[in-house]
Amino acid sequence: MYTSSNHALSKLNWDDLRFFLEVARTQRASAAAKRLGVDYTTVARRIRILEEAMGTLLFDKSRSSGFTLTAEGQQLVAYVDAMETTVQSACDQVANTGHAVSGHVRIGSTEGFGCFFLAPQLTQFRIAHPHVTVDLLPVPHFVSLTKREADLAIALDRPDRGPYVFTKLCDYNLKLYATREYLASQAPIITKDDLRNHDFVSYVDDLAFSDELLYLERTVPGAAAGLRTTSVIAQYVATLQGGGLAILPCFMAAQQPMLVPVLPEEISLTRCFWLSCREDLRKLRRITVLWDYLRTAAEENRALLEGTSGTLRFV
Repeated sequence: MYTSSNHALSKLNWDDLRFFLEVARTQRASAAAKRLGVDYTTVARRIRILEEAMGTLLFDKSRSSGFTLTAEGQQLVAYVDAMETTVQSACDQVANTGHAVSGHVRIGSTEGFGCFFLAPQLTQFRIAHPHVTVDLLPVPHFVSLTKREADLAIALDRPDRGPYVFTKLCDYNLKLYATREYLASQAPIITKDDLRNHDFVSYVDDLAFSDELLYLERTVPGAAAGLRTTSVIAQYVATLQGGGLAILPCFMAAQQPMLVPVLPEEISLTRCFWLSCREDLRKLRRITVLWDYLRTAAEENRALLEGTSGTLRFV
């Protein structure tokens, strides 16, 4: 018997579901359009056609909140997301049978680690695996795996809920740094009390994306930051220009001969990075290969991460 659901299915364009997923993840038709490489009107039209085929509203639409999933949309997104993962897994198995690892991976990371550690490591990774294309997102904010902003994420905080696979990637140290020229122009710094008369470069506290970054006041009580920024790379550059003292990750500062640690025995912090991905992506061959590569690269560079070496090593 031919039912209304059969009729809806016959009108359904499966490619519309890809547009639906992107809008559900970004909550903006304009953002989805950018990710899909089309214009806004195409996305809006596809969503309208899909809703007509399904016979229900999938989004509540407003100028202020964008596209918010309705109850029916929330039901559909779970099925379509699973479909996408199944197709990805099937393509991965077929494409990589008897051939070199191939495919596309997007990895999100904190800004400093992404630029100073991952970028050179991924360059070497692609030499070994030229059929894998990589998007690197080194950003000063969290990257959402749920919204598929990335396939892999390296973050300061351990994922506390959700369908994720994660592992501790590495510990890393931070120390107080300044240029040799800056230190030569100032009174000698012998104890922490001598730091009171110095300018610091640090984060904008209320805009820091993780409490793990708010270490200046706890480490050097009373420290005055004359220059504050949301970017650790901006802090690094300002310190190189003689802007003052800054607490920087050793994997950044130890590679720069112009920077030297100040009171390294007294001021040293340890933080860690967590590597995570969605459970449904973990078994994809390209994800597995990159996951293992990053863990090996971190272990190979333990001395740099700890600040006892200024040399970046490659797998």
